[in-house]
Amino acid sequence: MKIKVCTIALSLLLVNLTGVRSESSQSMNTYAGFDQRAHKGESLNVAFFGGSLTWGAQATDPLRTSYRALVSRRLKQAYPKAHFEFRDAAIGGTGSQLGAFRLERDVLSHKPDLVFLDFTINDDPYSKPDADRLASYESLIRRMVQAGVPVIQVILPAKKDVLPNPPERPLDAKHKEIGKAYGLAIADAVALVKARVSEGKATPDQLWDVALDVTHPGDAGYALYAEAAWAALQQGIAQKQVCRVPQAMLNADTYMSVNRFQLATLPQLPRGWQMGKPSRSAIAFDFTPSRWMNSIVVASRSNTDEPAPAPLVLLVWGKNILFFGEATMQSGKYRVRIDGKEVKAQDLGKMSPHGTWRYVEMIAQNLDEKIPHRVEIIPDLAPGQELRLESVCVAGAPARIDAPYNAQ
Repeated sequence: MKIKVCTIALSLLLVNLTGVRSESSQSMNTYAGFDQRAHKGESLNVAFFGGSLTWGAQATDPLRTSYRALVSRRLKQAYPKAHFEFRDAAIGGTGSQLGAFRLERDVLSHKPDLVFLDFTINDDPYSKPDADRLASYESLIRRMVQAGVPVIQVILPAKKDVLPNPPERPLDAKHKEIGKAYGLAIADAVALVKARVSEGKATPDQLWDVALDVTHPGDAGYALYAEAAWAALQQGIAQKQVCRVPQAMLNADTYMSVNRFQLATLPQLPRGWQMGKPSRSAIAFDFTPSRWMNSIVVASRSNTDEPAPAPLVLLVWGKNILFFGEATMQSGKYRVRIDGKEVKAQDLGKMSPHGTWRYVEMIAQNLDEKIPHRVEIIPDLAPGQELRLESVCVAGAPARIDAPYNAQ
């Protein structure tokens, strides 16, 4: 029996950005140029791209006292003639791998004139640097600099980094190596906070003033993060740094070809699946799905007499596969088979017993990108449960997804 395949020619956010920018467009990538335009009173967009430390978790008011808010205020004070738009592009608990699939929608589509980038701590600075995460992180920088955007690289601490006998952070050196290769201004808040604690000007308990949260600081800690970010921008301006695109990447080019395939673009859904809208509330504001997703698909089962939803089947060409969606109190189990072999079994209900979360999971890595892989998403739902997915994301050329009709 032949499988009829529908190729989604315009699947969302398929990019292949391996070229090097021309010399004229490279001139856009300067902090001094941003400074000059701001002094002239131009309209400028500034994005803050990262995780919960960028959002401002545990700040008394993230809209006013997060590092992001404090830097925004300083920009408005330093450039009273300029007209700024500030974009919060931070989702807590997510790293540069999801970031590679979010970059176009949440950052580049808004044509930023400056980006503050924080993913070092969510990419796990304490373990041996992961090659795939280094590839995704570098791809963010390369794609932004190729687009003519100067980037401030922000490296942030947790409480244990400023206590006696702090753990090693080997990822910091790798990220700084990438930053230097691309000519970025680097805001090393780890070093700044350590210095202030060593000088006796602050204590860890003062900076991380919620005893049970040793990751997110309070307002005093965020003020130091902002100080480091501001100093990096000023240094970039004073030294006339130019962000550049090196001819060769330091890491693999996997995430230079990415496809965030929105399942709602499918012309036909399997039995038990339907189009849906992202949730408009979550247990944390930066998790709110409606901020990060335009549409979703929902598999559900209302009662025991209703058959289980049919598998959703895709054909995927690429190296890595990641799922992006929601986990809610109504979420249930699902399984994933790739080429007939089960590779994942997940119970999303255990992830979200108290409310809605963003759901991000790497499903497969290091696939052979030269051949198509049959990916089956198999809901395993009890009555009243659901599975809510926004996209299947694939990295690695050709980063292609086709959809066999499977409306059983």
